[in-house]
Amino acid sequence: MKKRMLAAAVLISGLALGAGPLAQGAQAVEGARVAQGAQAAQGARAFVCVVNDDGVNFRGGPGTEYAVLGQVNRGQQFEYLDQVGDWVKGNLVGGRTGVWIHYSYVNC
Repeated sequence: MKKRMLAAAVLISGLALGAGPLAQGAQAVEGARVAQGAQAAQGARAFVCVVNDDGVNFRGGPGTEYAVLGQVNRGQQFEYLDQVGDWVKGNLVGGRTGVWIHYSYVNC
């Protein structure tokens, strides 16, 4: 999530390079808003995602090369902490902490 916000800010900044002075000012303001939102999200309590399938593996790191620590089913709540590539790190509500699930298996 944080990386997606950062990517959006970078994209907005890049688009500003090809725009006129008036558009650049508006895009700079929007870029600042996106950056402030990302900073606020980092400082705020993590938000909760929900697992969207049954028998979903959670792992010890962000990739299939990491050990499977267990499985969860649809409806399991997952407190979002971080994202690396296509992998989301978080705490299973009422369970293990610091586990990784592929982003396609969680709705945030």
